[in-house]
Amino acid sequence: MKKIIAGMSLVFMCSAALPVLAHHSFAAQYDSEKPINLTGMITKVEWSNPHVYLYIDVENDQGEYEQWALEMGAPAVLTRIQGWSRSTLQVGDEVNVEGRHARDGSNLANARSVTLTSGETLGAGSSENITP
Repeated sequence: MKKIIAGMSLVFMCSAALPVLAHHSFAAQYDSEKPINLTGMITKVEWSNPHVYLYIDVENDQGEYEQWALEMGAPAVLTRIQGWSRSTLQVGDEVNVEGRHARDGSNLANARSVTLTSGETLGAGSSENITP
């Protein structure tokens, strides 16, 4: 019986740790020495935990459009602390995003702020300055 209880306890502890293992630190994925400033049209907004993702089409130097994924804070952080709502960003809106580029050079960045066409700038709940 003790072996069964010990085995079940081990399985429970391992499964409880999985969400923690799936999360990442800012420094592991983004480079705070690589600031990025992007202006583009919103194509998609994923409002879900653990992070809100904003997708925008940005015109590159060759005049072609590239899709960028921008990681923002958790929905609760954006709504309770930064003043966002689910309707703040709409597909088709143009935005300017200031953030930090991904270490791998892909079209991924961690957003620090988003400026709307109205001129309003909202914090994006970046985890850059948060240390464990």
